[in-house]
Amino acid sequence: MRGQPGPGARAEKRRVDGVVLLDKPPGLSSNAALQRVKRAFRAHKAGHTGTLDPLATGLLPICLGEATKFSQGLLDSDKAYETDVTLGVTTETGDAEGRVTNTQPVRLARDDIERVLAGFRGDIMQVPHKYSAIKRNGRALYDYARAAEAIEIAPRQVRIIALDVAAWESPVLSLRVRCSKGTYIRSLAEDIGAALGCGGHVSALRRVETGDFAIGNAVDLARLEAMSDSERDNLLLPVTALVERLPQETLAPLEAARFTQGLAAQCGFGGKSGDALPDGPVAVYAAAGAPKAQREFLGLGRLEDRDGVRFAVPVRLLSTVASRAQPPGDRALAEASGR
Repeated sequence: MRGQPGPGARAEKRRVDGVVLLDKPPGLSSNAALQRVKRAFRAHKAGHTGTLDPLATGLLPICLGEATKFSQGLLDSDKAYETDVTLGVTTETGDAEGRVTNTQPVRLARDDIERVLAGFRGDIMQVPHKYSAIKRNGRALYDYARAAEAIEIAPRQVRIIALDVAAWESPVLSLRVRCSKGTYIRSLAEDIGAALGCGGHVSALRRVETGDFAIGNAVDLARLEAMSDSERDNLLLPVTALVERLPQETLAPLEAARFTQGLAAQCGFGGKSGDALPDGPVAVYAAAGAPKAQREFLGLGRLEDRDGVRFAVPVRLLSTVASRAQPPGDRALAEASGR
């Protein structure tokens, strides 16, 4: 029995928490793909972790339910792409969907290309593409571009971690790119084309990695929609897949109860630590309640040193643990003691 309702039937939403790795097809916006995944799972809440243009294909992690609270790490993570840049042709949008604005002959050797690419590796200043979704005064940049309204776009620093030639068959230059968040591949392609003296645009783009997630583990949208609920659920990664890179703290049962009620909790099972505190968030777990049980993920916290004792202060809680009741007297006592 398939998980989708019959024609005209209203799908009953259900609680679904986790991450599904989608291989987005071409011709579909990231939001349209998100909505189809959300409907397929009949989830109450969903969000994606980094927009792909309709032209682009590839890895689009979709967070469902409670996973949406912890998606910032993926938004901030490095990405990897495979792209085809057609040299000698510039377009209005920087990709194959835009109106051609200029053409030039392409007379380039592989060595010419390698010399130019060397200047684009490392930290570079890049102007976000005018046909991007960045907001200015409440409007996306592409709105200004479509309305032919001139607007100044400030450059910003991005990092090109790796930039390699996968193939060169004039006029198509195939590249492998690994880059920091905020990098626009269309801008990179245009800038490389300009540096080569012939212009260029993105004619194909595929995202193959986001953080630790890879396209080899992603599922095709049509296949996902054809599955039963149980088959789809088996594809879900746990919420903790989003926080595995973070430092971790494990709390004793009483301290875990304090943490889930929004109170600072003592770390290390009451012990002290002289270790340096991490600058960013930490993933906080409750200790396993039985020898064979697993630790329970509680949410994100920040660590503070209070007179040599390490405390975890809640930042973002998993709602399934945040709703736990705590005796009022215990909470009042903790608040009165400054914990």
